[in-house]
Amino acid sequence: MIPHSPTKRSLIGALLLSGLALTAYAEDEVQQQTTVTPAPAPEVDPITVTVGLQLEPPHLDPTSAAAGAIDQVLYANVFEGLTRFGPDGSIRPALARSWTISEDGLSYTFTLAADVTFHDGTAMDANDVVFSLNRARAEDSVNAQKALFEDIASVWAMGETQVRVTLSKPNGNFLFNLAWGDAVIVAPESIENIKTNPVGTGPFMFSDWVQGDQIELVKYAEYWGAPAQLDIATFKFISDPTAAFAAMMAEDIDAFSGFPAPENLPQFEADPRFTVLVGSTEGETILSTNNKMPPFDNVKVREALAHAIDRQAIIDGAMFGYGTPIGTHFAPHNPDYVDLTANSTYDPELARTLLSEAGFPDGFTTTLKLPPPSYARRGGEIIAAQLRAVGIETEITNLEWAQWLEEVFRGKDYGLTIVSHTEPFDIGIYARPDYYFQYDNPVFQEKMATLNSEADPEARSALLAELQTIISEDYVNGYLFQLAALSVANVNLIGLWENAPTQATDLTSVYWDE
Repeated sequence: MIPHSPTKRSLIGALLLSGLALTAYAEDEVQQQTTVTPAPAPEVDPITVTVGLQLEPPHLDPTSAAAGAIDQVLYANVFEGLTRFGPDGSIRPALARSWTISEDGLSYTFTLAADVTFHDGTAMDANDVVFSLNRARAEDSVNAQKALFEDIASVWAMGETQVRVTLSKPNGNFLFNLAWGDAVIVAPESIENIKTNPVGTGPFMFSDWVQGDQIELVKYAEYWGAPAQLDIATFKFISDPTAAFAAMMAEDIDAFSGFPAPENLPQFEADPRFTVLVGSTEGETILSTNNKMPPFDNVKVREALAHAIDRQAIIDGAMFGYGTPIGTHFAPHNPDYVDLTANSTYDPELARTLLSEAGFPDGFTTTLKLPPPSYARRGGEIIAAQLRAVGIETEITNLEWAQWLEEVFRGKDYGLTIVSHTEPFDIGIYARPDYYFQYDNPVFQEKMATLNSEADPEARSALLAELQTIISEDYVNGYLFQLAALSVANVNLIGLWENAPTQATDLTSVYWDE
């Protein structure tokens, strides 16, 4: 803390007590007086943290890309939504401090926090909420999760701090949907340059981006809520697992969120300088299959693929034992999870039989496009060998994240890929025929629509069990494992999330305990 400058009265008093006298004298009727200058306040070093991440964002607009790397840096730190996820996965108030829901479930009235400003100093009010939600749901919206907003019929500003959202039909997930990084509140004045200069309302503001190296955030002094306890937060991008280990051991970085070299965790656990956090994520890691590309448009081929995969070998070989086997697209820690791993047991003989029945007795060749994360690159080599054993040859291509988004996610130009879907409670993506794996099942879509409008917990649980079973028995994708949340940090750095209920490195409550 910088000490306050002494007042004139206290300064004179101090001088008198010290026995000094202010000398006044007259010479040619001119009075002169000594001047005492206080000593300059000591400089205070800023409180900083440097966090390592494996993936660099392709740009900095969370409302126009599917890249989780954007939220890893910006979620809660720079951008805020009406609601937000807590570290336990609960839905909490954010820019909306409270809300009421009409009896028919169609109308939500949100009361916003008062005196909120964007980082450029402009006020955030109800009109910005209207702009953000209308932009997300617009016909020409490029929001990667546009489906989250499709039930919104209208958004109205009711004064500066109240917003009413009317739905076309009840949606029991609506408050949950608003907590996603894709639903953050942005301003029309700063939207044009958001990809390189993000302007939000959070406790940190964007400072600098050295592409290929790091992003720097600084504390926003006018933040409306509890202030950050860090002055500067730097996210350092280190894609190579060996380099990540070296940087951590040398203490060049203070923490690494999503540590990419699980084989090194025992060394950190044995070192008193560090703490190791092992938690759960929402990341269903899948061998994603292009359901409209032959031969994967044949369910028997997809089933053969599933039986050719040895999940545990992938978990052990790529993740050194960290990960939970899954048989459907649902998190095992969710109380509504159904264990369907028996539908796709490792059985290479059955896989070869199914391929023959599907018309591919000699197998076939397809592409396997891999994004940068270790689970994909390492897992890809293991899966390629397993598929080769049943006659499926893969042409492996390693893609950078921006390439993967362009070719695979947007372009749908792939046969197979490996990716972890770290968005929370995202089984609804299977109800989107134009989603990148192109699964089109009207029965699933109808049941998903029923789930969205269902409020009864028992009925929802039954529907979720049906939905999980449908995609498991359709072998839409190869379901591998639930990604573990693995982080390493300086033992004195407090407040990092152990679990990852959403894609975020939330530094809003992080501090040094020294």
